[in-house]
Amino acid sequence: MLWLSEVLLQQHGLDSFEALKQAVSERAQAGEMHFRMDVRPPFPDTPEDWEDRLEAAFYAVQK
Repeated sequence: MLWLSEVLLQQHGLDSFEALKQAVSERAQAGEMHFRMDVRPPFPDTPEDWEDRLEAAFYAVQK
């Protein structure tokens, strides 16, 4: 199970929402099966629909 807070803590060099999306996608490619969002991303460019976008980035890899 991959938690969003875990990604943010492990990859503290992330500086934008787009970089976070890429990191989430990479974790899915590495074999993570489930994804949970337990915190809001702290980036100024985080969109209102951030949950949908991160979910799409994660599950698009698993098709």
